[in-house]
Formats: sequence, C-alpha cells, structure tokens
Amino acid sequence: MEFRKIFTCTPAEFDSLALEIFRYQYQGNHTYNTFCKHLEVAPEQVRRIEEIPFLPIQFFKSHQIKTGKFSAEAIFSSSGTTGQLPSKHHVAKTSLYKASFLRTFEQFYGAPKDYCILALLPSYLEREGSSLVYMVNELIKQSGHPDGGFYLHEHKLLAQKLRLLDASGTKVLLIGVSFALLDLVQEHSFLLKNTVIMETGGMKGRKKEMIREELHAILKKGFGVSRIHSEYGMTELLSQAYSLGNGRFECPPWMRVLIRDPEDPLTLLPEGKSGGVNILDLANLHSCSFIATQDLGKLHTGKCFEILGRFDHSDLRGCNLMAL
Repeated sequence: MEFRKIFTCTPAEFDSLALEIFRYQYQGNHTYNTFCKHLEVAPEQVRRIEEIPFLPIQFFKSHQIKTGKFSAEAIFSSSGTTGQLPSKHHVAKTSLYKASFLRTFEQFYGAPKDYCILALLPSYLEREGSSLVYMVNELIKQSGHPDGGFYLHEHKLLAQKLRLLDASGTKVLLIGVSFALLDLVQEHSFLLKNTVIMETGGMKGRKKEMIREELHAILKKGFGVSRIHSEYGMTELLSQAYSLGNGRFECPPWMRVLIRDPEDPLTLLPEGKSGGVNILDLANLHSCSFIATQDLGKLHTGKCFEILGRFDHSDLRGCNLMAL
C-alpha cells in the first residue's frame, strides 16, 4: 500500500482510507487478525470506522505488532516502570514517521527553520529507543539554528541561553518533559516574550502527579508566559496531537480520536462524555492503526479532545498523562 496518500487525504476521504487500511491490516497483521477473529469481526461486516475493532495498547508489550514481513528500520520503546515490560513499536520505514511528525509540526507551528528549538528531555535521553527524542532531534536538525539542542541537567546553562535568545527577539520553542520543566522554574524565574513552552507530559515518578491545570499554572508563572502548549504522542503511534494552550488537543488530518464506554469497550460515546481514548493513526500503516489506549478523555465540538487521566491499575507512562 502506498503511504503517501495517507497525508493527502481530505476529511471526506478519511473514513474510506481507514476502512481500506483496516482490511489491509486484518489480512497482514497476525496479532490483529487473531484479535478481530476473537471478537468475531470480519472485514465484510465492517462498513463504518465506528465498527473497526481497536487493539488494546498492551499488546505492544507482549507481541510484535507488524503488518507484513519486514526488518524494522527502528524499534521505538517506552520507558515503562520497574518490573513492567516496555512497549515496542517496530517501525518499517522511518521516512513514514518523519513525514508524519514534520507535516504535523508545520500544520500547527510552521517551518522548524523559523525557530530555535531547545529540548529538556532528561528521562528520554537517558535511555535508548525514544520516539520523542528521535522526533525532536530531527526538528532541531531541520531548524538549523546554531543555538538549538538538547539539555540533560544543565539548568543554569539552559536558563542563560533561554533568556539571551528570548531577549534578542529569536522565536524559541522549548520542548520539555513536565518534571524537568518544573525543576527548571523552581531554580530559575523567567519573563519570556518570544518563547513557546511545550510540555510532553509525564512525571516519571520524579514528582507527585498533578492535574494539567495545576501544572500549567505553575509553568505559566515560572516562565512568565500566558499559555503552555502540550504534545500528545506515544511510543505506539507515529502521529501526534497538539494543544496550543487551552488543554484541548487537535489532530492532523490522518489521525482521529474516538471515545469508548469504559464499561463496554465495543460501544462508542458521543461528544462531551468521558471514556477510554481510541486512536486511529493512519500513519501506523505497518503496525496497527487502531489503538485502544489506557487514557481517559472526552471529545469536544470540532473533533478536538481532552485527556483527563488514566484508567486505574494501568502502569504509568510519560505521554502527557496527568492523573486526576
């Protein structure tokens, strides 16, 4: 299947393309095929995207979720927690991932070359296989700004760089994991005018979990900005959603969110109702495009969505999830 049409599909074409990919993955993905057969769902029965089975995300921990036979160009893995198996995403073509995140970034923020991109992602840099580090590294390269780059624990150096760049009128994008951004504003105060702060979520057990409103209030005060942006992505996806400061995420055209009933995972809920987050990511062409996450959320008018927390007893993972 040619992946380029994924990124040119219009909203009117999304449903038919999703159904085509469903049939392709039903035939070529052993794990997904077995799961669908267990539910007694066959392709000829599925005429709407709401009827497509969504694979529980936990399968990425215990199975190789691959459509077709290929040697992976990259294997992305989640951080997991002590005693928990990490998720692994076998990526057939890194060019597909690049096409997805670069197009999405340009949709929401414009060209990377318009920014100096700084990254504060210590917990991700300290391990291998992070899809977030892969994405941000490519964005930094595409930016081409000589002052861009990653910071591990050099908070003083980062603070100096941030103040100088912002004062010079440079458009800056600081991408950081939540606990590290909190550490930074506890040690340094800012009054930024030309900088976008983007949190990627996750306390990683370093700090107490907090609701998004509390986190953003602290960060807004600490950085001296009026809005905190957010990125919503995860190891098991090749696409991301972004919030530009109101806590509501928007997807690129090839990604969509549906909400399932927590008591009946095969039933979908309307706008405004809270439930489990199902994600259609058409860029997951060579793994599975239909993922039932462990996140709780709800849809709003205009197909934007909000993340409310996680299901009880699910393992913690740093992908922009704030516990209630």
